[in-house]
Amino acid sequence: MEYQHIRTAAYTADPSRGSFAVPMHTLALPAEWERPLLELRRAGLTEREAAWRRTVPTQAVNQLMRATAPDIVTVDGTATFGSQRPWLYCEQEYPMSVMNTYIAAWLRNLGKNPDDPATGAQLMDTFRDLGPALPYWQLGMVDLFEQELSPGGTALPANHVYRLLPEVLAGRIERQEPYEHNGERLAFRRVAQLPGARGLGSGGAELMSWPPRKIESGKAPSYYAARIRITVRTSPFSSVPRVHLATGIRRFVTGKVWMPYQRGVSVYLLPDTSLVPDGPSSPAFSVAAIRWRNGTTDWSQGGVQGMLGYVTALDALPSVDRLVKEADHWIGGRGGLSLAVGHQAAMGAHPVGTGLMPSERRRLTEWAEQALAPELVPVPLLVRSRYAGPPKRQLQPLPSVPKVEKKPGDLAAALGKREQRLADNAVKRRARLAAALDGAGLVGLVLYQTDDQRDRVLAAAEAGLGLVGHRREGTGEIWRWDTPELSVKLCALPLGELGAPLGGERVPRRGKEHEQAIDDRRRKVAAALAPGRLPVTGAQVAFVELEGEESFRNAKRRADPKYAIRLGCAEAGLVTQFLRPLDQDLEPQKAAEEAVIRAEAAWADGIRQTGTRFIPQHTFGDELIPSGLNQLAFHLVEQRRDGPTGRSQFTPIAVLIRPGTKCVLGKTADMHEWVPYPELLKSLTGRGRDTDLSSAAQQSAHVAAFVKKTVAGLRSAPTLVFVHAQDVRKRWPWLRNDGLQQDRLGLDGGPVQRIGLYGKQLRVVRVADSGRDETPQWWAEAEELDAKHKGMQRAGFAGGLWVSRVAGDSGRVFYSTAGKASTQTKLTNEDAKLTAHTNASGKNAFRPKANAWNPELLELTVACLQPGDDPEAWAAVVHQQRICDDDYRDVLGLPLVLHLARLADEYALPHDEDDTVDTDAKEEQSADSQGSVEQLAFDFPEDDCDEE
Repeated sequence: MEYQHIRTAAYTADPSRGSFAVPMHTLALPAEWERPLLELRRAGLTEREAAWRRTVPTQAVNQLMRATAPDIVTVDGTATFGSQRPWLYCEQEYPMSVMNTYIAAWLRNLGKNPDDPATGAQLMDTFRDLGPALPYWQLGMVDLFEQELSPGGTALPANHVYRLLPEVLAGRIERQEPYEHNGERLAFRRVAQLPGARGLGSGGAELMSWPPRKIESGKAPSYYAARIRITVRTSPFSSVPRVHLATGIRRFVTGKVWMPYQRGVSVYLLPDTSLVPDGPSSPAFSVAAIRWRNGTTDWSQGGVQGMLGYVTALDALPSVDRLVKEADHWIGGRGGLSLAVGHQAAMGAHPVGTGLMPSERRRLTEWAEQALAPELVPVPLLVRSRYAGPPKRQLQPLPSVPKVEKKPGDLAAALGKREQRLADNAVKRRARLAAALDGAGLVGLVLYQTDDQRDRVLAAAEAGLGLVGHRREGTGEIWRWDTPELSVKLCALPLGELGAPLGGERVPRRGKEHEQAIDDRRRKVAAALAPGRLPVTGAQVAFVELEGEESFRNAKRRADPKYAIRLGCAEAGLVTQFLRPLDQDLEPQKAAEEAVIRAEAAWADGIRQTGTRFIPQHTFGDELIPSGLNQLAFHLVEQRRDGPTGRSQFTPIAVLIRPGTKCVLGKTADMHEWVPYPELLKSLTGRGRDTDLSSAAQQSAHVAAFVKKTVAGLRSAPTLVFVHAQDVRKRWPWLRNDGLQQDRLGLDGGPVQRIGLYGKQLRVVRVADSGRDETPQWWAEAEELDAKHKGMQRAGFAGGLWVSRVAGDSGRVFYSTAGKASTQTKLTNEDAKLTAHTNASGKNAFRPKANAWNPELLELTVACLQPGDDPEAWAAVVHQQRICDDDYRDVLGLPLVLHLARLADEYALPHDEDDTVDTDAKEEQSADSQGSVEQLAFDFPEDDCDEE
């Protein structure tokens, strides 16, 4: 018996209640301020620099208010002058004396150099010009359900709704009686939030439980808290917006703060009184950020000489030097201030595991959702699709082995059957690999640091391809196997100095020195692996044993040789697969077991990089899905200048799974023909961004031309185009919710046109994941399968394709889920980490140290079809492409062709010189892809709260 429904943490407006209006104080920027503020921002700049500054950014002052005045809500990252769109919202009027201090700090920060005398004089002139038109708070009613409809019928909430509706709902949750389970209570406080860095539709609100939970771990206790996020989201072609509740945990730093390289770290502040003079106190958390750059750590809002100092907030805060040495010193409250530093994965391991399991997630969500009534009601349960089956397998599933023999000989028979199927499957794998290699044998390198890990890779090769008994050579450097289907030759060599940290004893400095270190190592690797330098010829893939990223944190990241090794291998004609050495922090037996698993996974991943795949075969006849269907995915391979090589890249790629073709294919815009997948991967290394692709408009036009040309080349065959929303839409705006129109395709901002004009056999499906809470969290209600669970709020997992029953939906949007992962064998659905809990057997299920995992909900929008097509059947084809049982143990996060396209990012390693636009040019690019100058310098922190 399996679940026929799943519940999502999504809510829609109750249609019987009409509007939802609340009183708010608003503050707008006077229209008269626009000219003098732009002049102040452009003062002292060249004509070219000034031309890029077309707007007045408010991001810095918004962050300042987030750190010191959490009750003020901002809805935009750039200033809008005039009274039509307020800048700030507040339930209670904030003192204008304090607001004037914030505005003064903001204006001071706009100039090129606040301490320059000429800028100071310009600032005084600006203050004089603004005097007659000072802003003031106005009280009015704000409609939290205000919206329009897109041409495609999708709801378009007003910009303020994305920030204000979640904030109002968060206030209601905050005022509820605390969450309680098993005699323990958690009280929640709001957390000051910024409008999203990516503009319209990003915002949201957040709550965090306080005081934090504490567990003993090692020499010092570890701290964590529950977290609830509230966001407003839309669904394609639906006139009904959604509110999503997302629950998880936030972990805090104990002791020293290991600062991530060039990234901010959130500091959660709960002072007894306002951090700024004369400001009102608030029950909500303020959020500041500290960052490490060029050897020093400081408050990212400006440090002692910057905006925090200007509003005298630093007087109430501890020094950054002390904070980073003893982060938990203030977590229990000292000197009128409680303070906690958010942990990030880049800082290393944390004793508290990530995430919540489904039963606890359900309990917390159902407690929080009570505050959403009566204006909002839960979205109806999703219903299992009538096309619910998995794809056809091409390999035989392995039979289970009984733990206890019921009859003599049962165990031996099961083991014999299992061995026979392994042998039969190995023959098919070898034949498929031989076809992908176009009849050539497999030649690989094993570049090892330890003999044990080398031997594990060789053992994984024999097991993975069923080579036991076929060995012809196996001593020293060369290992060779010959089978009727395939010959395999591996050359095992010490990695040696090629794997040493870049720079040797000293980490190379950022910039030219780091670039030179990468280039030197790249050349050495390419030379060492060049034809004629190796005991084998025709090597295609290298398996490289190398320390993982955790060994190269912060500034040491520049010493990581991984990227240089991959560049050098690609130059020598090899794709690469890395694996880590034995984990010395684990007890020996556990470390050895994990090392075997890593070696087997590395071997399988390396072989898949050759383009070898067992493509899932859908289970529908030609009457639903035409035969000979091409699967085509578009993806943007990008690298920022603060990436591993210090170079930027922007390369649209296409990946093609064509029936009857021996291997997966790919191409870039400058390729005239499709090439095997490994050739695509290698072509991406060393490719810098072209100078004529520096702006958003140029990149969008480039993507449009590439898509149009690629699709045109496949007009003669049935083709299903896959696109990942969060990836491609920033340069293909038609893919945004407000751009989609059924069966009409738009490219490069031009008019949308009937899909038939691009091909009578073309279909397009857009896939969106849970990034930025765009799809809600979910669970299956345990009482559906067994009535004894009714009222106990127990939950489970359910893999499948799901159909929405929301009134007003289009019938074009479906949802795909996976079941429990094979790696989660030691977790149960009842495990809890927020409060004490006992499972159905009466055993303790409180496990805060366990990493919880929940499969995300993928949204499948069947955007473009041909007349007579069944949208649900096409969604089922997409869902089945996630189930690759012949190649992977678990369901993929994305359909296979998109999964392959995304893996190409690992080869986005530019090393050529390229001209870069200045930061102000980047700032003015589209809101969907760029934030403020400060955010371009480092990503504002997203703490390690809940890994799905």
